[in-house]
Amino acid sequence: MIELICEVINGVSFSKNKGKHPESVEGKIVQDADRLDAIGAVGIARTFAYGGKKGRSLESSLQHFDDKLLLLKDEMNTEEARNIAETRHAYMQGFLAEIQEEMDL
Repeated sequence: MIELICEVINGVSFSKNKGKHPESVEGKIVQDADRLDAIGAVGIARTFAYGGKKGRSLESSLQHFDDKLLLLKDEMNTEEARNIAETRHAYMQGFLAEIQEEMDL
């Protein structure tokens, strides 16, 4: 049980596991849940809250979408997570289109 828990925990990080998928069902579900938390409306809010806390510019926070958040939709393990990710990904794309228009980027 301890080995499974350690495997699940170690399989969560996007930067350490990009392109990798856990073998266990538990690992897949936890990885999907973590990635779903990072996208959509809550993901947008988290991105800017974290960026503000770290003193990042608006442009730097926006770059995070291209570097990571917009990649997550295609990294989901389960069908349910893929369905949820599609909706949240589309929401982020709409937000990014609007903010880019407002900022004249």
